[in-house]
Amino acid sequence: MHQRDLTPFIGVEYTGLTHAELSRPEVFEDLRDSLHRRDLVVVRGIDLTPEQQIELAARLGRPVPFLLADWRHPDFAEILVSSNEHRAGRPVGIERVGHFWHQDSSFDADPSAYTVLHGVNVPQDCGHTVFASAADVYDRLPREWQTLLEGRVAVHTLTKQQRIAPEHVGLSIAEVRALVARQYPAVEHPVVRRDPHTGRRFLYAARAYTDRVTGLDANRNEEFFDLVDTLLADPDHTYTHQWTPHDLLLWKTATTYHVATDLPPGVSRTVHRVSVAAA
Repeated sequence: MHQRDLTPFIGVEYTGLTHAELSRPEVFEDLRDSLHRRDLVVVRGIDLTPEQQIELAARLGRPVPFLLADWRHPDFAEILVSSNEHRAGRPVGIERVGHFWHQDSSFDADPSAYTVLHGVNVPQDCGHTVFASAADVYDRLPREWQTLLEGRVAVHTLTKQQRIAPEHVGLSIAEVRALVARQYPAVEHPVVRRDPHTGRRFLYAARAYTDRVTGLDANRNEEFFDLVDTLLADPDHTYTHQWTPHDLLLWKTATTYHVATDLPPGVSRTVHRVSVAAA
C-alpha cells in the first residue's frame, strides 16, 4: 500500500489496496483519518461488488437510500446508479449528475455526511471529476466577505436543478417550480461553518443549490455567487480526478465542492454512489 497527498489543499491517494486489505481495521482507520483531515480519498483500482461498496460505506456511518427512487440500483436501494448506458432499450441509471459545482445534498435539512463513489465503467481520457476544498475557498474569500457572511444563513433548494418529469407535462415553468418547492421544501444552513475534524472554517453555499444568502439583496447575492464561481474555477486550487477502472472515491459532503465534466457523444460511463449519514 502506498499513499500520497494529491494537492496542497485537498485529497489523499491510496494505491495497491485490495478489498481484503481495506477490510482490515487498521487500514480502514488510516483511510478514515485521511478522509477527515483531507476531505477526499482516492483508492485506485479496487474492484468491488455492490455489497462490498455498501459494507465499506457502512463503516463510516449509515448508508441512506438516494432521494430519487427511480434511479436506485434495482437490487440495492442504497446505491444511486449514475449512467448514460442503456440495456434492453432502457436507461441503466440517471444521466448527467452533478455537472455543476455543488456540495452533495445541501438541499436536504440533514444532508448525508459522506459520499462513496465507485467507478463501474469509466473512460480514462474524459468524464473527469473536479474537486475543491470548501475550507480553502473560505480562506481565499476577501476579508470583507468573510466578515459579511459570518453568522448568516443561506436558503438551499432543489428547484434550480430539478429535472422535468412526466407529471410536469402541461405545467408552466412557474407551476413546475411551485410543485417542486412543495415536494422538496427549501432549507436553511449557516453559510460559514466549522469542520469538527479539523477546526477550520469552510464555506457552505454554491449557486446550483443555493437560492440566496439571507439579508443580502439580489445584486449582492449575485456578486457572492460570482465570487464563489471564480474561486472554484481556479485550477491551482482544484484536483481533477482522471478516472481509471474501479477507482473508489470517498469525500466529506459538506467540506468538498465537486463538479462532473461532460462526456463526448458515444462514450459510456457508469458509477455507483452511496450516500452515508454520520454514525
